[in-house]
Amino acid sequence: QVQLVESGGGLVQAGGSLRLSCAASGRTFRTDTMGWFRQAPGKEREFVAAFNWRSVSTFYADFVKGRFTISGFNAKNTAYLQMNSLKPEDTALYYCAATDRVLSNSAMRYSNSYNYWGQGTQVTVSS
Repeated sequence: QVQLVESGGGLVQAGGSLRLSCAASGRTFRTDTMGWFRQAPGKEREFVAAFNWRSVSTFYADFVKGRFTISGFNAKNTAYLQMNSLKPEDTALYYCAATDRVLSNSAMRYSNSYNYWGQGTQVTVSS
């Protein structure tokens, strides 16, 4: 089992930055991919970014490219999401996810590809 705990959310003005962290514990040595998803009120959960330890590669949703950066450190124990140039439409509950399955690049974008989830951290961007 892998346990995930997110932190770093908060209230920020448009144009500002936040850095989310996801701390993993448990059987992290089997983690293949960690990802970030978000869900705004009344909307479906959507993919934001993913980091794959096997290939050391990153993947982003089109709406965050150039603004958000995902990274992973410390032998698969921690993942970060650096969010810059935040917009009011980025307001959502942000979830960290992880999987020990080997995913294709396309599969990393789907929430059902991940079998471990955190509780979420709220990000609110004011205009």
